[in-house]
Amino acid sequence: MCGIVAILNVKEQTHALREKALKMSQKIRHRGPDWSGIYCGGSAILAHERLSIVDPESGGQPLFSPDRKQVLAVNGEIYNHQEIRRRYAGQYEFQTGSDCEVILALYREKGIDFLEDLSGIFAFVLYDEEKDEFLIARDPIGVIPLYIGYDSDGTVYVASELKALEGQCERYEPFLPGHYLTNIDHSPLTIDHSTAPSDAVANNGQCSMFNVQCYYRRDWFDYDAVKDNPASVEAIHDALTAAVKRQLMSDVPYGVLLSGGLDSSVISAIAEKYSEMRIEDDSKTKAYWPRLHSFAVGLKGAPDLAKAKLVADHIGTVHHEINYTIQEGLDAIRDVIYFIETYDVTTVRASTPMYLLARVIKSMGIKMVLSGEGADEIFGGYLYFHKAPTAKDFHEETVRKLSKLHLYDCLRANKSLSAWGVEGRVPFLDKEFLDVAMRTNPEAKMCSIDHLPLTIDHCHADGSEKNGQWSMVNGQLIEKYILRKAFADMLPEEVAWRQKEQFSDGVGYSWIDTLKQITSEAVSDEQMAHAAERFPINPPKNKEEYYYRSIFAEHFPSDSAAKSVPSEASVACSTAIALEWDAAFKNLNDPSGRAVKGVHEQAY
Repeated sequence: MCGIVAILNVKEQTHALREKALKMSQKIRHRGPDWSGIYCGGSAILAHERLSIVDPESGGQPLFSPDRKQVLAVNGEIYNHQEIRRRYAGQYEFQTGSDCEVILALYREKGIDFLEDLSGIFAFVLYDEEKDEFLIARDPIGVIPLYIGYDSDGTVYVASELKALEGQCERYEPFLPGHYLTNIDHSPLTIDHSTAPSDAVANNGQCSMFNVQCYYRRDWFDYDAVKDNPASVEAIHDALTAAVKRQLMSDVPYGVLLSGGLDSSVISAIAEKYSEMRIEDDSKTKAYWPRLHSFAVGLKGAPDLAKAKLVADHIGTVHHEINYTIQEGLDAIRDVIYFIETYDVTTVRASTPMYLLARVIKSMGIKMVLSGEGADEIFGGYLYFHKAPTAKDFHEETVRKLSKLHLYDCLRANKSLSAWGVEGRVPFLDKEFLDVAMRTNPEAKMCSIDHLPLTIDHCHADGSEKNGQWSMVNGQLIEKYILRKAFADMLPEEVAWRQKEQFSDGVGYSWIDTLKQITSEAVSDEQMAHAAERFPINPPKNKEEYYYRSIFAEHFPSDSAAKSVPSEASVACSTAIALEWDAAFKNLNDPSGRAVKGVHEQAY
């Protein structure tokens, strides 16, 4: 990951403003410890903190067009950059080998109408000095973080993390995924001072205090567009395999996060298949680091660790098991909240072991890892999906979950890793794979045998697999069946058909149990009784959240910071709407998968 800071709509370039930008950029240097760059000109200041993954020698930022009339600061990876470079051969003189430089070539030809040409994860600010215009954009799902704010004089501030904006501008908010903001043609920067960040259902239904525009629209947002589609195991297999392969683009050592669950195991198995050769050279050149290293973290004896070792031995990675103690986790929480910038309970629980793991990964010289985030949102992997009453409800919940990923799992994975200068990539959220997986008939994803014979290729009539030994849990079809079936031949049976275990549970059940106990003792009943008075924005719903919120407020005291964090009741990571699916969910607010009685094998 890298870090970007931009100050736009600048009335006058001054030394003080440049120093302000440098101070803001310094706060996110952990994201890009390899080099720093800054541009000051026209009405813009762009600063960049670099983590070099592609073209370490010449790809420093900000990037410039050949005539230096356009300047670009990017955090991200463009996986189809070689294809775009070939398209512009002889038409555009590339200055570096950076994958992100293709954004400048596309802008020169198409203006703002090129964002769908990009396959990758990104957040960028492009400034056209010649026209005194800018373009800000973020990837479709929000894998890469981005925040935007303003001052009373109309100055616009942009940064990769909110800590760079805290105390530097009047107000800020998360920049919406799949959106862009521009003043091209000198359109006015309309700012609605009354609007708070929204957590609406889909990207194009969210709002912002800026007049941002949505560029990412898909037919699969609508259930009616996918309800009669076929479901193909082969299509899922081939699309995910292609996504992993293109995301192996790297000029530095990389690895995989292998928790021992289905999702990370599938990604690791595919990555190992292609790790011997450089994918940039069409598999004609040996990889610089031909052995793939896998990493797992947990308390000793955690459910995930034995399964992770089993998978690593099966697929042939060099495996590293990292153990942490509960006390080490507790000691890290204050730092974790500072880096992940949230007080959401599930995110803090899961981010802490990931934060500790990232430090070990960086110490071994690994700068990029692939991870399994996104599969549960796409395929309905969380255990509460077993309660979905209809395919329509199931599909609409997956769309809701994807639209909120930038506030939860993407935020956790990105910021926990970038705290130590490690980049995380998420093949399940690859744009091309999403189109295949989300257009798959939702009935084929449901945890119900009744749907299987009609929709999934090559299923037995009763929905069983291997005589039902692995596919049934508590008398119900196991979640993510179509994904399991697509990659079962690459994994050990007991992992391919293992029940979903949420990461914060899988690192060791005693981790969450201890957090509940410690925070319950640290927060008094009287404090909880007055929680809404102390925290009028998103009042804490329980003592654990109150504890995290208190730490968050010490780091980030502004109202903008508090509003940047989502707050809604949840069971096993559900949205609030899904709580209506089961009467047992009423008045229940517990993000652990063990809260789903009758589904989780070790439910409370």
